[in-house]
Parts: sequence; structure tokens; C-alpha cells
Amino acid sequence: MPTHSNENSNFDAALGYGLLRLTMGLNFLFHSFGRWRNLEHFVDGVVAEFAQTPLPAWSVRGFAFAIPFWEPAVGILLVFGLWTRWALAAGALLLAALVFGTSLRGDYNILSQQMIYALIFFVLLLFRARHDRFGLDGWRARRSHSDGYSGSG
Repeated sequence: MPTHSNENSNFDAALGYGLLRLTMGLNFLFHSFGRWRNLEHFVDGVVAEFAQTPLPAWSVRGFAFAIPFWEPAVGILLVFGLWTRWALAAGALLLAALVFGTSLRGDYNILSQQMIYALIFFVLLLFRARHDRFGLDGWRARRSHSDGYSGSG
């Protein structure tokens, strides 16, 4: 029999999860806005930063152009809690690619920040199934529970 204390604890965990997911989504969404203001300048800056790495400039340029599309897609999905598993996986893959490039550049201050982001993605993914209550996925799971919806979004 669940106690009032257990119900509060479960609610607090779901609320904490939802707020962390929302915060990470807003971060990704609004981070991309700065890149959009001057996309060409952003891309040229990234290419210049990677000039001393073994990566070919064309690959850096292509990836740099993809970032301003990738970030807001992940951000919007996380803000709304829609297809959360896949949004978190896409965000974690972006972070993995950024960690790879930042490691090649030897910029360990930025790398440490990226590892914090990677840890947050890991935590969100780890607790998604149990605590996703406030996003659209959680709403759909509750609404469709009787239809066999697994909440695998």
C-alpha cells in the first residue's frame, strides 16, 4: 500500500525529471538562436577552430552547418517531452561528436562542459521510463495505457 510519503517522493522525482528535461531542452533550443543570427560566421569560426586538426575542412563545414538544425530539433522535442527517448539519443550523439572534435582540438575547458551535458543526457535517459510524467510522452502513455502503449517514445 503506497504511503503519502512515497507518493510525494514519486511526484518529486517526476517533477525533478521534468524540470531537468525542460531546462536542457530550453538550453539547446535557445543556444541555436545565436548560431542562426549569423550562420556563415558561425560555420567559418568552427572551420577555423579545427584548422589544426586532422579533420578535413569540408567535413567540419558540413557538421557545423548541421548543428543549428540538430540543436533546435532536440530542444523542441525535449521542451515538449515528445519522442523523448529519441530526442535524448540524438542530443547524446551530438554531444559525442562534439566531444570527439573538442578532444582533437585539445580544448579541455570546453570538453569538461560538454561532459557535464553528456552526463545530463545520460541521467535523463536513465530515468525517462520511470519518471516521465509531465511531457507529451507521459501524457500519451497515461491516456493510452489501456491500449497497450508502452511509452517508448
